[in-house]
Amino acid sequence: MYVMATAGHVDHGKSTLVRALTGTEPDRWEEERRRGLTIDLGFASMTLPSSRVLSFVDVPGHERFLGNMLSGLGPAPIVCFVVAADQGWQAQSSDHRDAVAALGIDAGLVVITRADLAPDRVPEVEAQARAELAGTGLAAAPAVAVSAVQGTGMDVLRRTLDSVLDAAPPPDADAPVRMWVDRAFSVRGAGTVVTGTLAAGRLHRNQRLHLLGESVDASVQVRGLQAHGTDAE
Repeated sequence: MYVMATAGHVDHGKSTLVRALTGTEPDRWEEERRRGLTIDLGFASMTLPSSRVLSFVDVPGHERFLGNMLSGLGPAPIVCFVVAADQGWQAQSSDHRDAVAALGIDAGLVVITRADLAPDRVPEVEAQARAELAGTGLAAAPAVAVSAVQGTGMDVLRRTLDSVLDAAPPPDADAPVRMWVDRAFSVRGAGTVVTGTLAAGRLHRNQRLHLLGESVDASVQVRGLQAHGTDAE
């Protein structure tokens, strides 16, 4: 399984793109759907033409939620950088670019979204994005123009995602376990549940792990595992 985070200015179509690719609504909260604004991290997965599974972490684009964006982008080794054709490069585009550069993410692609709203601007916006991304790991990343609403360019995008994974190093299953925790909550009868990105290593049932955090330093046991809602050993 590979993990890819979205990045880009608010209202440039990141969640719409993930929804079109995966068939899953990444905006989990009613308030997000009511406002049409991503606030928290969203999660979805798809199977690519190569049969590889790609997991998406969809991040907020609004400046008020940069902290949430960083928590989703931080552990992701690959990024899908989104710029809308009708608006071009914007303020949070620069913020997200700076975060990608600071985190050292050097694998990914650029997607020019909403191409149906401004088809004549696609070449200009792609050139603008490449100029803004110069000096980062995405400077030479492939670029695809799509309309997630109309479906144009989506097949090319799926093939491009596969080619991006071809060039990305797979997670090291033999390394020590490093799992970045996005959420932690309790379920009656099951105990504590955590969700997140497994950056390295291999997890299995009954495994003992060391949990580290700002105010926690404890030994814990894995009682069960799921990947995208499916039980796993």
